[in-house]
Amino acid sequence: MSGDGGGMLRPRVILPFLITGTIWGSTWLVITGQIDGVPAAWSVFYRFALATPALFLVAALMKRRMKLTRPEHLLALFVGIFQFSGNFLFVYHAELYVTSGIVAMMFGLMMVPNALLARAFLGERVKGGFVLGSTVAIIGVSFLLVHEWRANPDAGVIGGNVVLGIGLAMLGILAASIANVVQANPTGRAVPMVSLLAWAMLYGTLFDFGFAWLTAGPPPVPSAPGYWAGIVYLALVGSVVTFPLHYNLVREIGAGRTAYNAILTISVAMLLSTLFEDYRWTWLTASGMVLAVIGMVLALKARRQKSVQVQQSGALRE
Repeated sequence: MSGDGGGMLRPRVILPFLITGTIWGSTWLVITGQIDGVPAAWSVFYRFALATPALFLVAALMKRRMKLTRPEHLLALFVGIFQFSGNFLFVYHAELYVTSGIVAMMFGLMMVPNALLARAFLGERVKGGFVLGSTVAIIGVSFLLVHEWRANPDAGVIGGNVVLGIGLAMLGILAASIANVVQANPTGRAVPMVSLLAWAMLYGTLFDFGFAWLTAGPPPVPSAPGYWAGIVYLALVGSVVTFPLHYNLVREIGAGRTAYNAILTISVAMLLSTLFEDYRWTWLTASGMVLAVIGMVLALKARRQKSVQVQQSGALRE
């Protein structure tokens, strides 16, 4: 791992950093096209039904161990239910009511439950700088949410209740955070990450299928080419191409500095919301964005000093 700041500017570091941040920032907007006239649960299933075999192929090409022990399979099942089912089902439904960029910004706060759960279950210590930065970030995101509610007090961006959308997004954050912390236990650290994710995605996809059928009926077959183009983009580009790039970054520069990718992801998501969702900026939203980014930088700077890092897979990369 490179220990100097200049190491960040190497092409093998900066290019994956920019690519992953840009792709993950764009996925939030693409999701809005997956929930327009199609049950969100089925869109989640279609995405991972395509992504799962592709991720297994990536693991095979990387020559990672694919056979898991019984405890490792149980861990993969747990991660799959919380990460690739609960997390994504909540997020897709949240975007029915809240602007995609705002949901992405909320997910920037996932470092808070990550830290609290890691403190409770992994014994990690929470530093004062992290608490200060998190508080500033929460205040900033609160400004954005207040604006979202004021602009749509009765009906959400697409239809429904903004408060409901915020609640669904918070549940998605909690589900992803639980998966992140659990996979950082000794069993999870003994499994190649791409192999664990492939099996977890398989289990999550099976759950998504059952949930979609029970809640939305038989699977629809959308005829719009744009819908299936979005599925392909989210599954292959947003879920498969970026994972090897991301974990290579973790090896190259460490999980702490890799986590700063969240700032780029949020910036891209908010830019696309401004361009394509007609998101309107005011003094409240601008100050909220500034406070949120400053707070996240302060919190991440404190977080990277910890001896044990919780992997951030799932955060801000929907």
